Parts: sequence; C-alpha cells; structure tokens
Amino acid sequence: YRITQSTIFAVCTIRIKFINKKTSNLFLFINTYRTFAIKDRIMKKIIKILGTGCPKCKKTIELVENVVAENNFDAEVIKVDDIMDIMKYDVLSTPAVVVDEQVMIKGRVPKREEIVGLLLF
Repeated sequence: YRITQSTIFAVCTIRIKFINKKTSNLFLFINTYRTFAIKDRIMKKIIKILGTGCPKCKKTIELVENVVAENNFDAEVIKVDDIMDIMKYDVLSTPAVVVDEQVMIKGRVPKREEIVGLLLF
C-alpha cells in the first residue's frame, strides 16, 4: 500500500473538517485500515530449501531455521530433496532458497543478512 501526498492531504483535510465534532470514528477507521494493511503485508512466508543433502544444503536449512526462530518470523521452512521437484524450479546447482514460489538464491549458502532481507520484503 502506497501512501501518497494526496492521501495524507485528504486525511488532514477530513480531520480539519471534523475538528469541532467527535473524530474518534475517523481515527478508528484510519487505525483499522492501517492494521489491515500491515497484516496484509506480513503474511506467512513459505520457504523451500532445495537440496539433495550435501553439507551446503544442510547448512542452509540450519541457517534459515535459525533466522526464522531468532526473529520470530511467521514462516514455514520446507526441505525439498526430490530431484524431480527441484527440477521444476529450473535450478541446476543446489542449495537454493525459494520464498513464496520464487527462486531467490541458488548455488550457494546465503548470508544471514540476506535471509532476513528476503523475509522482511
């Protein structure tokens, strides 16, 4: 959700118009809308780690699970080790990290900061 200057201006205008009346309903609406917008952006992420069981794959799984646990992200980590399922993602080198069905990292162990960045946005 993008808040533009016109949106802020409209909210300020409404507040000024109702300054002499009760504005609690208006603020309730704005706060409710903001809560829904935040909840909509922070949906549960599905993280798939594609790998056949090599040491790099195991390290990636451990790293992703630790980052999710440490930062209390609402995410589900799934290990995919079937070669046919891995080929569906058009990945030639493992490990690979898939977030919400998009391949984000492939062929290397990601850094902790990268994983946090992927899960925040």
